[in-house]
Amino acid sequence: MTQTTTLTVLDLGEHLLGFYDGRIPGVRYHSDEPNWLDDGGFALGICSYAVIDGPSAIVYDTHLSIAHARDIRTVLEARGVRDIRVVLSHWHLDHVAGNAVFSDCEIIACAETARFLLDKKTEIENGTHDGLPAISPLVLPTTIFDGGHDLRCGNVAVELRPLDIHSRDGVALYLPSDGTLLAGDTLEDTVTYVVEPDRLSEHLRDIERMSTWDFSRILPNHGAKERIMGAGYDRRLIDATRIYVERLLRVTDDDGFAALSLAAFIPEPLAVGAVTLFEPYEAVHRGNVEKVLAAERLPSA
Repeated sequence: MTQTTTLTVLDLGEHLLGFYDGRIPGVRYHSDEPNWLDDGGFALGICSYAVIDGPSAIVYDTHLSIAHARDIRTVLEARGVRDIRVVLSHWHLDHVAGNAVFSDCEIIACAETARFLLDKKTEIENGTHDGLPAISPLVLPTTIFDGGHDLRCGNVAVELRPLDIHSRDGVALYLPSDGTLLAGDTLEDTVTYVVEPDRLSEHLRDIERMSTWDFSRILPNHGAKERIMGAGYDRRLIDATRIYVERLLRVTDDDGFAALSLAAFIPEPLAVGAVTLFEPYEAVHRGNVEKVLAAERLPSA
């Protein structure tokens, strides 16, 4: 794998850094052949985060590769950080690929994330779970929690909040000091990436629950760099995700609806600027629709 990155470090506040890569027209990171790294996180753009206070840091996801994780650690240590902990937003490969760089650190995950990674460890390490590149070794979480979990990074309070959106093991990170909500993959710009099509109703319930939370800004892992660097996203991103999931649940009843382009599928969120139409998400949308239709055709248990 390539050992250099095009990582951009984003200064997002007194105690928050972002580490962004991808959404670079015409550029692939790993290979010209189809692969989860290029065609997922890199093509869509991906940002990991670090909460920092003095010598302490909490890294929220270890990014796309060992090289990305090394760059993150180098930046943190150059700023005087000596005590690093990792929080995983969920178990998907583009969020855990750099875990080995933090093998000497506490790696915190919810019980479902830990279970998924342990169950799929062999396949992930030999590149047969979701194809190449393999993640070897896959370093597993060392601290496991159920429900919510509170931490401190120096004097900065951190709340870990479970969410069953995108993946049943989602964990958002909330900073009460300034109201920032790091959403992981529970929200994306342009649309959510469907992995569990049979659980969209469960996802929808937690989208509604998230909409009741107070926060000042949302920073997703997959979004536009300019938005993340600026004011971030507001609760309209939650509304846009709700609208999209509600309409996905309708595609099995309406062939015409299923055939709509992404722009025609969510015109209202696009019109108000809740999300932006980023062309690679057209393929994500088509794949989402196909997954929902395929799940509907499966025989009942």
